[in-house]
Amino acid sequence: MADDLYQTLGVPRTATKDDIKKAYRKLAIKFHPDKNPDDKKAQDRFKRIQEANDVLSDDEKRAAYDRYGADFEKIRGSGFNPGAGGAGGAAGFEGLDLEQIFGGRGRGGGGAQFDGFSDFFEQMVGGGGGGPRGGRANRRPTTPQRGANARHELDIPLEVAVRGGQTEFYISTSDGNEKIAVTIPPGVETGSKIRLRDRGQPSPNGGPSGDLILLIKVSDHPHFRRIGRNLEVTVPISASEAILGAKIDVPTPDKPVTMSVPPGTSSGKRMRLKGQGVKQRDGSAGDLVVVLQVHVPESIDDESKELIRQFEARNPMSLRTDLSF
Repeated sequence: MADDLYQTLGVPRTATKDDIKKAYRKLAIKFHPDKNPDDKKAQDRFKRIQEANDVLSDDEKRAAYDRYGADFEKIRGSGFNPGAGGAGGAAGFEGLDLEQIFGGRGRGGGGAQFDGFSDFFEQMVGGGGGGPRGGRANRRPTTPQRGANARHELDIPLEVAVRGGQTEFYISTSDGNEKIAVTIPPGVETGSKIRLRDRGQPSPNGGPSGDLILLIKVSDHPHFRRIGRNLEVTVPISASEAILGAKIDVPTPDKPVTMSVPPGTSSGKRMRLKGQGVKQRDGSAGDLVVVLQVHVPESIDDESKELIRQFEARNPMSLRTDLSF
């Protein structure tokens, strides 16, 4: 990773995470191997773009890169994930992984599972526990050790997060870019983790590979938003539908559902469709909250205006009598 990572993505060193994400998506689409199957330069560029995004989109890795510069490639290669670090180079321990140290199980006496400590510990003892420590410089591990775990942030659309389904992504390996397909279970949300066994870093001495930890990030939907196990959608209706009532079709994760709009509905009215939200592993599901929004024509003819005046005269309303500061 000799190139400057910020230059690779075309962003300044002061770029925000959103700036980095936008730049990465734009370049990844342009240089994706599927779009450039016979262009070796484009494929190499795609690999560098992914490597730059992997570092700069992670706060700890970015801080380490800003601090160590070109030496960060060596640190990444060793599996060490330095935190922000204080004076004297102390590394942050939050979220570190014990699996490598305890034979790949990563479990203490209470059975709790930890992620991420192995990468740090291997760096401190010389990669895999066989380096110098406490006067035992020549001691070698007696059994093959697991490789380090790897992490990858996976963006998925809200539809996949709610319904579940298969998605594909690329990771950078020593042999180039590898395409991986993974099945997403229904109901995942941002912050969820999916573990792919033996898809992480290779063992340093012939043992099994580490695991690949997918960190799920759910993208925004243009119409729906998730609130816990419920979904919410804003549905436009006409003035006549609001006044007279109507039956309208509302999209849901499974299929459109017909809903009755009661006569005299005002804009902003919220209606609930039971069981049409996010399905849970136990088979239950949240609800779909429908927010009705009354739309009126942007322009009408003179005859229509006169009819509306007559309607207003025959149906007077005092809407702002109690409105005060």
